[in-house]
Amino acid sequence: MPKLPADVRPTEDFPGLRVKGGTRYTTSQGDYLCGGCGAEDHANGDTDAKTLVQDYTDNHGPAHRKGR
Repeated sequence: MPKLPADVRPTEDFPGLRVKGGTRYTTSQGDYLCGGCGAEDHANGDTDAKTLVQDYTDNHGPAHRKGR
């Protein structure tokens, strides 16, 4: 199986959520692009990345699939 690039950001062709954990020298980062409504967001830092994941989960990606 081929290795994915280290920086895989969601695109219109491949919407979704990407979160990259921080290290001792870097901060956590995250991006999402919702395939249901087209909303997108970006976060830097642990707190912002956690908030981004919660927002995506509650209001976008999985939320658009509920009730189908």
